[in-house]
Amino acid sequence: MNASIESTTLTNSPPLRILVADDHDPIRQGLRFLLEAKTDWAICAEAATGQEAIDLTQQFHPDVVLIDIHMPGMDGLQATREIRAINPQIEVLILTVDESQEVLQAAAEAGAHGIVMKSDAARDLMAAVAAMARHEPFFTPKATQIAEGRTRPSGNSPGAPHSAEITDRERDVLVLVADGYSNKEIGAALSISAKTVEGHRGNVMRKLGLRSTAEIVRYAMRNHLVQP
Repeated sequence: MNASIESTTLTNSPPLRILVADDHDPIRQGLRFLLEAKTDWAICAEAATGQEAIDLTQQFHPDVVLIDIHMPGMDGLQATREIRAINPQIEVLILTVDESQEVLQAAAEAGAHGIVMKSDAARDLMAAVAAMARHEPFFTPKATQIAEGRTRPSGNSPGAPHSAEITDRERDVLVLVADGYSNKEIGAALSISAKTVEGHRGNVMRKLGLRSTAEIVRYAMRNHLVQP
């Protein structure tokens, strides 16, 4: 009887409510695709700015807020402080491309209990959100290495033509590649096949004279396609 009661309680438990905040629509779609693979997790709201994340937090009362640092207006760090002030029980998970000790320290000081580098999202996001649900901290090995000063800053990449030479769809792919998403995840976000993504990615690299993913990231940052 006890087992039956416990089973019923678990089955009827409410889903984990997640708010996703990022100013890039394709990235939010990709995050939703990853997170909704868990049937007991639900995306309760999506925000494109820090202020919108705060307003939607007050409206929808999420359990976990997944937020990018760099957004228009109020950034993710200030929004994290405001969200934690609204309800300290809300866990905030920072998603970022920034690979610096200063940013990671600032995120922790703002009240975030977890950080996932965007380049690690496909591998670590689910585990990070699960840790947040248990009110446990989560920092990826890469973030830990950066915090401890063991990761070298990236060098300068060779010059490249202006991004106007690529199509809008190629630009979307470039941005998502720079944000650390795989061909499969980009395809899901843009409703195209992974093979088509690979073709766009190859065109971008050929047109811009880029030779690696690291050079794509540096090009995107240098041309303000993603935040440094």
